[in-house]
Amino acid sequence: MKAYVYEESRELGEAFDDYLDPAATAVISIDMHRGHLDEGPDCPCPAPRARELVAPIDAFHDEARALGVPIVHVKSVLRPGGADDLRGIPAAWRRTFPLHVGEIPNADAHAIEGSRWTEWVTRVEPGDLRVENKRRLSAFYPTDLDFLLRNQGIRTVVLNGGFTDCCVLNTAFDANNHNYRVIVLRDLVRGTDAHLEAAALSMVSLHLGLVVEAADLLAHWQQYFSFEVHP
Repeated sequence: MKAYVYEESRELGEAFDDYLDPAATAVISIDMHRGHLDEGPDCPCPAPRARELVAPIDAFHDEARALGVPIVHVKSVLRPGGADDLRGIPAAWRRTFPLHVGEIPNADAHAIEGSRWTEWVTRVEPGDLRVENKRRLSAFYPTDLDFLLRNQGIRTVVLNGGFTDCCVLNTAFDANNHNYRVIVLRDLVRGTDAHLEAAALSMVSLHLGLVVEAADLLAHWQQYFSFEVHP
């Protein structure tokens, strides 16, 4: 099994077998909703580089489901009226991100409960799990994700989605701080740009967990179950 350490491919050997046990793993898919992925000019928080991930993430989820690995879809949802954000202390990105990308015309509509901007773009199957009250950058804050995972005996989380340098990275830090083993799928996340994406993945690889390709992880999981059935 290969992992990427500071962008270099390395063979893991058996040292990380505890990270790669699918029986104690859940996939966490972050913010693959219309508020980031819509192609219209009124998209309230565009993540255009992540649009190309929809079909590959759906395909990866299908393979994971077939192996019995649970899928947890997490998205940002804010109360109408802005009590979670706009009428209180706004999330920092609302003020800082426009310094780089310019004004975001419809940003006030981002993630408002009941709006079309909170609709999933990746496919959510009836047996999947959903966490729909992410208010800030981490999938753990202030949601019940930690309770949900621990209640199922999950020890490893596999992250996909966007932004790599924002919500994925924050979730990876929080998962590590909650003592989960962290895997980030380098080909199923997208950052603000290629530079920040690479920087975020390098940080993960040095401090938080494993950075791997989705196909490599699936192949390892399939071998695991084959060995279990045919020792």
